[in-house]
Amino acid sequence: MKFRASQRIPCFTYNGRFSHTHAQRFHFTTFLRKVQATEARASLNRGGSSSNSSSQGNTLLLPGATVATIVMLGLLHARRLYDDQKIEDAREKGILEFQPDVKATFMRLLPLRSISRFWGTLTSVELPMWLRPSVYKGWARAFHSNLEEVALPLEEYASLREFFVRRLKEGTRPIDPDPCCLISPVDGTVLQFGELKEVGAMIEQVKGFSYSVSSLLGASSLLPMSVVDDNTNQDGGQEGSMDDTNQKSWWRVSLASPKVRDPAPARPMKGLFYCVIYLSPGDYHRIHSPADWNVFGRRHFSGRLFPMNERATRTIRNLYVENERVVLEGKWQEGFMAMAAVGATNIGSIELFIEPTLRTNRPWKKLLHPEPPEEQVYEPRGTGVLLKKGDELAAFNMGSTVVLVFQAPILQPSADKSSSAEFSFCIKKGDRVHMGEALGRWHDP
Repeated sequence: MKFRASQRIPCFTYNGRFSHTHAQRFHFTTFLRKVQATEARASLNRGGSSSNSSSQGNTLLLPGATVATIVMLGLLHARRLYDDQKIEDAREKGILEFQPDVKATFMRLLPLRSISRFWGTLTSVELPMWLRPSVYKGWARAFHSNLEEVALPLEEYASLREFFVRRLKEGTRPIDPDPCCLISPVDGTVLQFGELKEVGAMIEQVKGFSYSVSSLLGASSLLPMSVVDDNTNQDGGQEGSMDDTNQKSWWRVSLASPKVRDPAPARPMKGLFYCVIYLSPGDYHRIHSPADWNVFGRRHFSGRLFPMNERATRTIRNLYVENERVVLEGKWQEGFMAMAAVGATNIGSIELFIEPTLRTNRPWKKLLHPEPPEEQVYEPRGTGVLLKKGDELAAFNMGSTVVLVFQAPILQPSADKSSSAEFSFCIKKGDRVHMGEALGRWHDP
């Protein structure tokens, strides 16, 4: 019994020592593992932090450049929105100002006449029958044309040019029957209108810049003007005549700086009015007679072909005077009447139905010096061509601007101390008008 007990004690002691040693070794090994793991993590963290710092140093440059670009684009976009808002507010208030820019100067360097001739050739190409409806519908969607007014099926317009000068369905544009009204000759937007009163007979292009009616119509115009005498400050009744061309030298008119240098300042006769109407590319492009009148002659100015949109109006000087145009002059029941069809980029071709042989946008014979306008007096002299209100007169191949200059009744005391009728416009600036609608009215006394 004692032997067994004595043997159990060493065994117990031996086992205790082994367990203690094993536990120490286990704890030491665990400690080493922890230290190694800590060192590894530390080295890993040091390497990672260094790599991260280097990567951060590299990546901070890219976001910085990107942010700068985004900020710059945002500022430019905000500036554009601000400018657009200013233009919109100015348009509502009617105070658009003339502001020349670099783009307007660049436009003078482009061969716009050649580009317009190429465009005319391109639009005259006959399209396949199956393609025509898709092309014309796409054009109508882009420029807001009303295809329900088109007189013929779309397949019958062989080219874009034929579609541009399309006729409308009968009754689509009713003519105002009032004999005491002047109708709009075109579909478009009213840009300017009013009475010419000041010396020089100036029409405002935009606020800050105007052009003279004499420069628009030509030096030999029939425009009723009175010479202003500086000494007596009284008006004389001198009027121009189309037969006096030889007495007026065309060197007075310069397309580069189109100002008619009259020997004496002139003031328009009382009752002289004007109206400027812009035709967009999607509008009806035919021009009609605004009243019953006799067209005595035609004057063709072979000028430039700048665009005629709102931006060009605000940035290009003498836009209406420098561009190619066809001027018709004559007489109606109230006196003088003139109509100027002003061309634009891609619209160098202006068709005149009363003179089919007229060709516009021809190559210039002189590059440095402007050519004098080409004139044609219609027979019989003094009578010319009789047009009725609403008759087709001309057509643009895309869209541009028409300027009307005319005499109309004004208030004048009569013998019985009563007043005669006075012409007044029934439109506002920015109005959309259709051909046949009244621009202004007066009443017989």
